[in-house]
Amino acid sequence: MTSGRRARWRLYTVGQVADLLAVKQAFLRRVDELRVVSPQRTPGGQRRYTRYEIRVIQQVVSMAEDGITLQAIRRIIELERQLAEVTRQRDELARRLSGLL
Repeated sequence: MTSGRRARWRLYTVGQVADLLAVKQAFLRRVDELRVVSPQRTPGGQRRYTRYEIRVIQQVVSMAEDGITLQAIRRIIELERQLAEVTRQRDELARRLSGLL
């Protein structure tokens, strides 16, 4: 995703996201430190979140409420992303194969 495309999307501040999800700002900072999401930064270093990142954080909140540690949540999300990529690659290969037959 190019920075130009991301720049056109609505971005939310840490405070807005914390209010929206009813979590503490420190929780959002911890999620960022663990690289579960990678929010954009303003020139002053303040975090800005996309709607996609907010959805991921919603998943994190839900799993954390179920007692899963943030490190385990990060791994789960990482594996989900890998699975989605492998599935995309499989579908692309199947499409190419069907074109050869």
